[in-house]
Amino acid sequence: MVPLGLAFGLLITQIGFAWYWAPVFSLVIYAGSMEFLAISLVTGGAAPLSAALYGLLVNFRHIFYALNYPMDRVKGWLAKAYGAYALTDETYAIVSARADANWTTARVITIQALLQAGWVGGGVLGALFGSALPFTLVGMEFALTALFTVLMIEAFAANRDLSLPLSAVVLGLVAWWIAPDNVLMVGMTLYFALLVVRFFVPPVNKALTWRVGARPVGAGTADASGTEEESQ
Repeated sequence: MVPLGLAFGLLITQIGFAWYWAPVFSLVIYAGSMEFLAISLVTGGAAPLSAALYGLLVNFRHIFYALNYPMDRVKGWLAKAYGAYALTDETYAIVSARADANWTTARVITIQALLQAGWVGGGVLGALFGSALPFTLVGMEFALTALFTVLMIEAFAANRDLSLPLSAVVLGLVAWWIAPDNVLMVGMTLYFALLVVRFFVPPVNKALTWRVGARPVGAGTADASGTEEESQ
């Protein structure tokens, strides 16, 4: 969280914002990928409706996070409100990985507060450092691309369905062909539509699924006598 916050703080001052906009973005939005994207939306003069749609598409995954996040262990309306606000990819990864743990209000909120402190604090340091530099750093905006790349690699390592990244590439090219000035929004909308179809139409999902690096379900293994043992 701190290195990403530093990158965000450096980027926001190198673009021309005052240093205090780093904590403003991080406290009002507090969604790493969306914060980087928000800079481009603000500087590019995006319309409010377009910005809202971008935010929905980028952060839509948080709806599914809530399905198995132990929010029921968080007591009190104020703690629940902060818990919903501070639910990020990193928080979800830490908490959901230990579903058997004794999660309490204090433990969940402490994790979220520490992660946000690292992000906001890193952003402030990066912004102050960046505003003091007598030269401009080039390429800091690549932190957003790097963040999405890491998330994609981790997601593929967990699922290993090659059809998903291939579909993203194909639909990205389609979006670039039909709307070169709005590739991200069109591409993500098409990809989301594909996922909805795959979820509600199992035959389509089965036909498109292409898992790599994993043994097919029900595959057997040969024993020393050459007979086939059913894989349980």
